[in-house]
Amino acid sequence: MKKGKLIAPIVVAVIFSLWFFSWLAICITTPEMPFLAKLIGTLVSLALIGTTIFVLVERIKEIRSGEEDDLGKY
Repeated sequence: MKKGKLIAPIVVAVIFSLWFFSWLAICITTPEMPFLAKLIGTLVSLALIGTTIFVLVERIKEIRSGEEDDLGKY
């Protein structure tokens, strides 16, 4: 039963991570982009990927602990 509830967050996290990874690839492979722009684009993309993974791990912990509704905290 919990596996079904894990599918949506995992799929969304994978989609977002692939989207941010595509930004990262564009930043790295664009030859006419200035170095500072490449650096900022790379750092922002990596930060967004890391944040997405962190939020996914937190959501999986919430689902496994039985707290399926985030609004229950408030």
